[in-house]
Amino acid sequence: MNDVFGKGTEELLNKKLFLFDMDGTIYEDAHVYEGTLELLNEIKNRGGKYVFITNNSSKSVKDYVEKVNNLGIEADKDSFFTSSQATILYLQENHAGKKVYPVGTKSFLHELEAAGINLVEADDAEVLLVGFDTELDYKKWENACRILYTKDVPFIATNPDLACPTAYGFMPDCGSICGVLENITKKAPTYIGKPKDTMVKLAMEMTGCSQEETVVIGDRLYTDIACGVNAGVTTVCVLTGEATIEEIKESEIKPTITLNSVLDMYNIIK
Repeated sequence: MNDVFGKGTEELLNKKLFLFDMDGTIYEDAHVYEGTLELLNEIKNRGGKYVFITNNSSKSVKDYVEKVNNLGIEADKDSFFTSSQATILYLQENHAGKKVYPVGTKSFLHELEAAGINLVEADDAEVLLVGFDTELDYKKWENACRILYTKDVPFIATNPDLACPTAYGFMPDCGSICGVLENITKKAPTYIGKPKDTMVKLAMEMTGCSQEETVVIGDRLYTDIACGVNAGVTTVCVLTGEATIEEIKESEIKPTITLNSVLDMYNIIK
């Protein structure tokens, strides 16, 4: 079976580690895409492993495990590497002990606190941290702007995604939130998460799989596919989320394989 551009897909048969994006790749809100459960079961039955590498920092790993289990997907805490986890590692390595003002959901804040990150109010901030905040209000906007105008502090963001897919279309993601702050203050964040290769490398280390045995599957060129390219692994772009055939044709970031959906991937490897 060939991909949508007529390219062969045989190399997928030799993969052992499958790294999946989530929103727009395997599900949309509470709707699991056709072929997702079958594909994950086939990977497991073939002795492979799957890990979810998501830039969505609105939920903690604990909340993600609960969500996907409720959707019928078998997973535990070791099945995830998120932009939140990558950001925590970055803070611990580069800003250990510093006081952090977070713009994010309660779930995100709980995960930061559990990791020992020192969260404070805006007046005491030594670091500004912005995530995908589905609970965003005007006070958080104001606090973030005040910090950026009055303090010379690191401005860090969990991920550069501009939009998160929903059943009705898209909603603003972390990259759009930061875009507003950058337009106002003229200060740009340091983005963590995809397209950096951190999550891919951690997953390979955890599972003992090589680059040749690993594949990244996602729906965005500038995060998912770029992340796989940066990690030197095979990439699969599915057309159920943000990327379109036209964008793939025009982009400098090219996936190894392009498929209509994860159902096609299941049909290839079964």
